Amino acid sequence: MIRGYPHHKFDILCGFLYHEHMLFNRSQDITQSLSPKRVLVIYGPRRVGKTTLVKAYLASLPKEKSIKYDVGDDIALRRLLGSEQRKDILDYARPYDVIVIDEAQQIPHIGLAAKIMIDEFPNKTIILTGSSSFDLSQHIGEPLTGRHYTLTLLPIAQTEVFGNSFEKKQHLEDFLVYGSYPEVLTVDTHPEKERILRELVASYLFKDILALDRLRSPELLIDITRCLAFQVGNEVSFNEIARTVKTDVKTVQRYVDVLEKSFVIKKVRAYSTNKRNEIAKRVKFYFYDTGVRNAVIGQFNPLASRNDIGALWENFIFMELAKRSVLADADDAYYFWRTTAQKEIDIIRQSGDAITAYECKFSSHASKNVRIFSELYPHAKTHVVNKDNYSELLLSLI
Repeated sequence: MIRGYPHHKFDILCGFLYHEHMLFNRSQDITQSLSPKRVLVIYGPRRVGKTTLVKAYLASLPKEKSIKYDVGDDIALRRLLGSEQRKDILDYARPYDVIVIDEAQQIPHIGLAAKIMIDEFPNKTIILTGSSSFDLSQHIGEPLTGRHYTLTLLPIAQTEVFGNSFEKKQHLEDFLVYGSYPEVLTVDTHPEKERILRELVASYLFKDILALDRLRSPELLIDITRCLAFQVGNEVSFNEIARTVKTDVKTVQRYVDVLEKSFVIKKVRAYSTNKRNEIAKRVKFYFYDTGVRNAVIGQFNPLASRNDIGALWENFIFMELAKRSVLADADDAYYFWRTTAQKEIDIIRQSGDAITAYECKFSSHASKNVRIFSELYPHAKTHVVNKDNYSELLLSLI
């Protein structure tokens, strides 16, 4: 049993996270992702539960297994594994059956060090975690090509929350306003949830991301992120953002790129099969978590007093669909669809040759745009996703 977590206590029993008023179960299992001769790389946003998942796995191992658990901010470790000295790296790894390096993106040349270890000791279990796909993949790069598997951990999906559809719907407003980070789900009061989200945004945006790519202006970073937060569900113009924050387009694109690779926002492109009236060269951005989005703009108002329910709903549904694809290890692609006449479908999901269109309407059951899309793509499935049917739809997707 492992105890301890910032802001609350929990028990990990058989993969379940328990709290007095909330229960959820991570669908992903480290054991199923391991393979001989392969390093396992676990990506995901900061404080989404990567360390918790790893420690639960370590606690489940037989006592005779020798384990080395390190964190990438250890200066001596960074010096050793970043040295590129084969003998020193192998001496480090030799005594252990299982080696875990948390926050591995902080170690220079970690990909080469991991390659040296797994090539010499192909039956050892080596796990690296990192809160930035950009930085960790950059350090892994070519050395681990063909020598690693990845596991992406995201905020908790609706399908991982215990309870029937009715019970989940009772908490829908909280999911929209405060999101689905593990810490947020396991505290009881709204002030506690807000405190966690504000601290997460402050440390994540200002500390981690600024250090990650040596971005120089925290004010510019937060201004660009706020612009994106206010444009959720809309096509984004980098030129417009640049004018708003008083910088150039290339700078905006650079900051947005780092936000993407740090699991703050997710880019979605337009869907097109080259039909004459379709718009193809546009992008939208969604936040990986609606709670983080609301913390960025400082709005935790209840739904009854908000003017952005449509944007929140679309962001929530998109990410739930994306989470389902990640949990199923499905090679799904996501788009939006819009015509020159401004007819739009919020979300297009492509699974192989199968196309499914989702129009997000919090309270409505009808959409003219679904009919128009169906006429152009008669073989596509279509759904209008509202607060009454979303839970059942998500359960039946995959």
